[in-house]
Amino acid sequence: MGCCSSRSSDSPASRVARWRSTGIVALRDARLKAVPNEVLQVGNSLRILDLTNNKIVDIPQEVGRFVNMQRLVLTGNLIENIPANIGYLRNLKILALDRNRISVLPEELGSLSNLQQLSLSQNSLSRLPKSVGDLRNMLLLNVSDNKLTALPESIGACSSLEELQANGNSIEDVPSSICTLVCLKSLSLNGNKIRQLPQNLLRDCKALQNISLHDNPILMDQFQQMDGFKEFEARRRKKIDKQIDSNVMMSSTGLDEGIDLH
Repeated sequence: MGCCSSRSSDSPASRVARWRSTGIVALRDARLKAVPNEVLQVGNSLRILDLTNNKIVDIPQEVGRFVNMQRLVLTGNLIENIPANIGYLRNLKILALDRNRISVLPEELGSLSNLQQLSLSQNSLSRLPKSVGDLRNMLLLNVSDNKLTALPESIGACSSLEELQANGNSIEDVPSSICTLVCLKSLSLNGNKIRQLPQNLLRDCKALQNISLHDNPILMDQFQQMDGFKEFEARRRKKIDKQIDSNVMMSSTGLDEGIDLH
């Protein structure tokens, strides 16, 4: 009886019932090559789907059914393409697609009107869609370690953006529209080909506290001569002083705010 009961309790039907009840499906490190059919049966009840560290190649078209999903984590898979109907996930707040093989993003990504965090590091992206500028509620964008040569001008429309990480690309020019990001606090552009920044960046981005530009051709003198440098430096030092006063635990690089450009 015990064996039969155990098998029954973990049947596909019972898993679907449990997932519908909790709204959470977490199948990390499960050696999956595809999204299980049982997951697709959860429907509108699904709020969180975490399939980290599997071998999934495709995101099924049915993903568009999960209209109440708030968090989709597919980090560490073999995904190459994102289906256009991901744009139906209007309640999605977090989308993590790091460590995949994605080279192109659909324009429909811009329909994710409630998205707050978009993480796409360690993929093969050569460009970002223009529609990224429609993500007006996005707080964090991480596109580090891709093949980007530029950031889209439309990024200046991401009016809530607080942190932009684009390390380890081949970016040469930073669009002037970035100066409109009045909420931007942290800009990380290490390991690119940047020789200069928009002249008004430090003056107009009045919330900016941290810029990391290590391993770029830009010179420290150029940075210090930018309009608003003194004000930026004051904000940066105030942040560091506050961290010290609060006894924040830091790594050995915790106080390295990217001012030392080389």
